[in-house]
Amino acid sequence: MTAVVRRIIHIDMDAFYASVEQRDNPALKGQPVAVGRCQERGVVAAASYEARKFGVRSAMPSVQAQRKCPHLIFVPPRFDVYRAVSAQIHAIFARYTPLIQPLSLDEAYLDVTHPLLPRPSATAIAEEIRAAILRETGLTASAGVSYNKFLAKLASDYRKPNGQFVIPPNRGEDFVAALPVNAFHGVGPATARRMHTLGIHTGADLRRFSLDILRQHFGKAAAFYYGIARGKDDRPVEPNRPRKSLGKEVTFEQDLRTPAELHAALRELASKVWAGCQKRNLTGRTITLKLRYTDFEQCTRSLSLADPVQDQEILAEMACRLLAPLLPVHTPVRLLGITLSTLLNPQDQEATTQLSLLP
Repeated sequence: MTAVVRRIIHIDMDAFYASVEQRDNPALKGQPVAVGRCQERGVVAAASYEARKFGVRSAMPSVQAQRKCPHLIFVPPRFDVYRAVSAQIHAIFARYTPLIQPLSLDEAYLDVTHPLLPRPSATAIAEEIRAAILRETGLTASAGVSYNKFLAKLASDYRKPNGQFVIPPNRGEDFVAALPVNAFHGVGPATARRMHTLGIHTGADLRRFSLDILRQHFGKAAAFYYGIARGKDDRPVEPNRPRKSLGKEVTFEQDLRTPAELHAALRELASKVWAGCQKRNLTGRTITLKLRYTDFEQCTRSLSLADPVQDQEILAEMACRLLAPLLPVHTPVRLLGITLSTLLNPQDQEATTQLSLLP
């Protein structure tokens, strides 16, 4: 019996936030646009392709972006609008498949192995989806089509913006062999540096390493790296993938120096994180504190509890406890963040507790 070859599409909107702003304000068309705030501690949330030509990128400090492009136009973000447009786009996806895995507001995986509408190929479906997005939202999208998620995501980057690329099963391994490992989704900068020290610079280099050797250097991630070097990725498209964490962070207009200032900021962050938990009816057992100093040195501290967090006060107290060993701070603090993970629904926790009490 012949195995069914999966048909996976990765859709990635082109400079999504910036493109929405250019769509809604014709005066911005063709201009270098950064979504974000032009202030000392501001950060670029998204950059138009005109801005990217000057080296402006998302997550770049606004001051640095303005140095690279003095005539850069900053536009404050409108996340309610971006969410509404994202919902329109996902409604288009749903015409073709129920197997949709959102990665963010502007990208998603679709499994169209068994599409809802009869179409000759995944390529044809991707073309229809991109045309519908343009017709109904006025925005362009790029698409990657392949037989697994890893290759589909690589393919969507290959012809951006407003392009489409297909990697068929007979080309997957060769396509990966020629790429630098730092271009692989799932291989971050730190991992790429570790690979470089081992002489691994391309997919072909990675393929020469056995699974046992990779495990010695990369632990649990070794199996994933071993597979993608051979064009293999069995991860399913997960339409209802559970959320793994909830968090908030803030970059301060003025650096914080005293324990009182830091404690007050943590309590404010804890209230925002807990509000997000209540909105989604979630709680969690692991609290992570993120702290970045003015010299951009960063540290994180985590604490896992036996029982899930019950309220905002406990979350704030645990965050302050994580901060305690770092006080007094040796350098002023520019950013703080709190993340709650090992998430669960309170009703699920109650049911588990009741079962554990049964004889």
